[in-house]
Amino acid sequence: MRKTMKYRLYPTRHQQRLLDDTLVTCRQVYNQTLAHRKEAWEQRQATLSLYETNAMLTQWKHEHPALTSVYSQVLQNVQERVDLAYKAFFRRVKAGETPGFPRFRGPGRYDRFTFKQSGFAVHDSLLRVSKIGALRLVLHRSIAGTIKTLTLRRTPSGKWYACFSVAVEPTPLPETERAAGIDVGLSSFATMHTGQKIDNPRFFRRDEQALAKAQRRLAKAEKGTPARQKCRKVVAHIHERIANRRYDFCHQEARKLVNTHGVLAFEALQIPNMMQHHGLAQSIADVAWGQFVRITTDKAACAGRRVAHVDPRSTSQECSQCGQRVPKSLRQRRHQCPACQCVMDRDHNAALNILRRGLASLGPAPRSSGIYAGE
Repeated sequence: MRKTMKYRLYPTRHQQRLLDDTLVTCRQVYNQTLAHRKEAWEQRQATLSLYETNAMLTQWKHEHPALTSVYSQVLQNVQERVDLAYKAFFRRVKAGETPGFPRFRGPGRYDRFTFKQSGFAVHDSLLRVSKIGALRLVLHRSIAGTIKTLTLRRTPSGKWYACFSVAVEPTPLPETERAAGIDVGLSSFATMHTGQKIDNPRFFRRDEQALAKAQRRLAKAEKGTPARQKCRKVVAHIHERIANRRYDFCHQEARKLVNTHGVLAFEALQIPNMMQHHGLAQSIADVAWGQFVRITTDKAACAGRRVAHVDPRSTSQECSQCGQRVPKSLRQRRHQCPACQCVMDRDHNAALNILRRGLASLGPAPRSSGIYAGE
């Protein structure tokens, strides 16, 4: 399996200038490669391959000596990104979508570069990087597995991180027959099929006033001044703090579920479509359902657990006890079935339906007393 391990870097001022200059050079190579491929198609109806663009690098290095200050594989990876952007564009066109054409990257729109195979080494708490030097690395946990690639990333607030892509062997957890159906929501972050609820932390709402205050200061600052740059970093820091808290919360809850259940069932929600509801878009973005399901799925795969993604249609309308359709609006938070007189929380009813559909999609249900007793 491949996983990414992220560590904080503390470069010196000189190293930070070198890192920033590397990003500028990579952005220029990206834009130049994109321009050549676009020009080749518009003028000659020719498609440049990745091999042909890589061959141009040698000539570009003679014309622009600054390119030699960046490790060769890093520049090759930049051109791979352009190639992947083209492939993704044509794949979406063939699928009937209307994607945007690959765009040029403006200043501040290129924030990472990758060493594909070599050019770096880790020694204790130092990360030695070609053309840059030995960067101080906070090794808060050992790097597990075999390192495949290294990506150095700069956040909008100016922090630098080292992201190692490593190949690891799955570490299965002890087998368990417990299964869980999880219904995600807004009033509660998630509701289990047992009726247990996970509170919605609402991280964005908690920092909304501080963010609004920082954004007002940014709007009043004169463009191009150091004061505006400082205000921009304050806004970026608040956004980063919200994202980090949300990310940590999703990891903590996902780990609890994976450790205690052998089967997990979620709804396959079309979140981009749900974001079209302007009254709920901000709350849906804040609760981060997609991030939570993705993290849980990744942890489950590493632990040897099974995850089912079921059709979300009618999970709230269908009675979990008798199967009767009970139409209800979004405001109705209680499920009351006129056929079997079942009364329960709306989300609890949906979680039971999700569990049943998930077990049906995965095959025979494990002999869990909680499942068969309807708990």
